[in-house]
Amino acid sequence: MAPTTASVANPRPASVPASVPVAVLGATGMVGQRMVQLLAKHPWLELACVAASQRSAGQIYSAATRWRLPGQCPPRAAGMRVLACSPDQIPAGVKIVLSALDSAVAGPIEDAFRAAGFAVLSNAANHRMDIDVPLVIPEVNPDHLALLDRRQTDGDPAAGFILANPNCCAIPTAMALAPLHERWPIQAAIVSTWQAVSGAGYPGESAWDMVGSVHPHPGNEEQKLTQEPQKILGLPGTPADFPISARCVRVPTAEGHLIGIHARLKGDPSPTDAAEALRTWTGKAPPLPSSPRPLVHLSTQRDRPATRFDVDAGDGMAITIGRIETCPILGIKLYVLAHNTIRGAAGAAILNAELLVLTRRI
Repeated sequence: MAPTTASVANPRPASVPASVPVAVLGATGMVGQRMVQLLAKHPWLELACVAASQRSAGQIYSAATRWRLPGQCPPRAAGMRVLACSPDQIPAGVKIVLSALDSAVAGPIEDAFRAAGFAVLSNAANHRMDIDVPLVIPEVNPDHLALLDRRQTDGDPAAGFILANPNCCAIPTAMALAPLHERWPIQAAIVSTWQAVSGAGYPGESAWDMVGSVHPHPGNEEQKLTQEPQKILGLPGTPADFPISARCVRVPTAEGHLIGIHARLKGDPSPTDAAEALRTWTGKAPPLPSSPRPLVHLSTQRDRPATRFDVDAGDGMAITIGRIETCPILGIKLYVLAHNTIRGAAGAAILNAELLVLTRRI
């Protein structure tokens, strides 16, 4: 069954329009397909158009897209004509643009949409570390939207902006660390990841590299993990001051990134104290359709979390944490698992769009 962002527990507030039109850039790729899938039954947001490269522009979406997700392409999206990724192609009335563009091309395209007055919700890495771009997980740091509000004092409140969601491993890392950091500030952390092949898109990693192998990540995932959590867990414009050392590998699983975290926390809490902080954490976001309850699923089994059994927790938007134990070097260690193309990518951008709509920044 395709995941859905609709939630009975989070009905539409009176202040939210019945239908908010959005565009998806890079709609033919893996993350773009997830966005299209999640928007099909969204209670607030409506897919108004899809856009992709010049190679796909002009084609019907079902013909331009090799659908790689379970189930069928949503019928309404299937019949849409693919537009070029240009601001002048977007229908009137659309203010929100969800960008699933590859980082190789995302930068200048997202800049053009920002300059044209759009709210760009970016999944790409290009602007995440820009000082004026909030890097937001709504349940962790919704206050960082204050960086957008500074546009008012700059004299151009109607200007467009970019709001980024973090890397697919930085999101569950920050979500696991946030409730601990609130009580016992982090002093240092070591992070190791085992990342599913879907994180590389389609066709992604070579079968020769992946079948029967674990592939040390050749990209810059490790750099992202040593920078993004501090920006998320700090104050708006001021990153938290603790070091992270990271190692990332690709493993032959389809969906789900498993992350091992070793952390030194001020006050040296016990595993029991840490587990209670995680168990009772509800996050800082107002009620949003894509934010599940509970946010954190705690496992007491020694062989969990496991990708096959836990990746779809909370329709792919919750994280699962287990093996919270004493680390003889740093103090606390644990595993966290998240769905990389839902919570770690498409769902993260959609969740940020919901936060913008609810807080009337659109």
